Amino acid sequence: MNETPMRTAVVVLAASAAAFVSASAGMSFRQEPFLTYYFLFAWWPYIFGAESLLVVMGGYSTLYERPRSFWALLPLSVIVWLAFEAANFRLGNWYYIGLPRETAIRWGGYVLAYATVLPALSVTRRLLEFLGLWEDVKWPPLRVAPWRWPMFALGVACLVLPLAWPKYCFPLIWGAPVFLLEPVLYGFRARSHLRLLLLGKPRRLLLVLVAGFLCGGMWECWNYWAGAKWYYAIPFVDVLHIFEMPVLGFLGFPPFALACDVIVSAFRGADRALAERSPALRWSVWGVCAVLGVVCAVMVMQGIDEHTVVLLRS
Repeated sequence: MNETPMRTAVVVLAASAAAFVSASAGMSFRQEPFLTYYFLFAWWPYIFGAESLLVVMGGYSTLYERPRSFWALLPLSVIVWLAFEAANFRLGNWYYIGLPRETAIRWGGYVLAYATVLPALSVTRRLLEFLGLWEDVKWPPLRVAPWRWPMFALGVACLVLPLAWPKYCFPLIWGAPVFLLEPVLYGFRARSHLRLLLLGKPRRLLLVLVAGFLCGGMWECWNYWAGAKWYYAIPFVDVLHIFEMPVLGFLGFPPFALACDVIVSAFRGADRALAERSPALRWSVWGVCAVLGVVCAVMVMQGIDEHTVVLLRS
């Protein structure tokens, strides 16, 4: 990498660190906007700072080396989390308090917060990869073929059962994208965890799971101190909290991270397939998806206001 991105990365890293420290100080002294929006003031400096740190250390940064790919993650991240928000209308596992009364500001907060999910998981995984975690790990190759269609059937069950019996089956929702999409990705020879396990290479799977656990800790920590925040209403396990999350609830973050990684793989695989077939078709498909995505996002955010927000900021 030439000196210009390196210098930019150093500046962005320093600015991100300063922004995080300043926001944390402002939150500690209950100064606005840092108190209400601390979650945003913590996550965005972390994302840009971590991407820049990778450049400084000589690692791979999506932001600097494939910026289009990085920025494409943001709207995808919003849509992915809004899908889980829509599921939560039925599950009722979390709710929001302390959000601003102004709809435009509140919805802007939704978008900015949900846009952090995929970039945060991605950069955390790449940091762990650069640091050499499980660099030489190998497992016996997995026999994939007999498992493909049972996995897909399990994915359907993971989607249907939580919506039918949310009190008892709510944790299964995180597995639905994994079991639905992994057999499809494997069948189309796209990047998939099944294909890597077939080769006896579990490293990416392990890195994704650990990244999910670490990001879960940061999500809960930064949410705990924020004025605009979420609480949980999780059946059977609502004891022994760390921050706002019941201890057993932290077990949900690794499978959630895996679901996100699989969704990103599916998105990028579809994008490559469309580009190879026809650039015009690619733009047409994603243009239609963008319009539908905006319509669905508006509908879900209206639903969040109605079903998930229980207390607006006074």
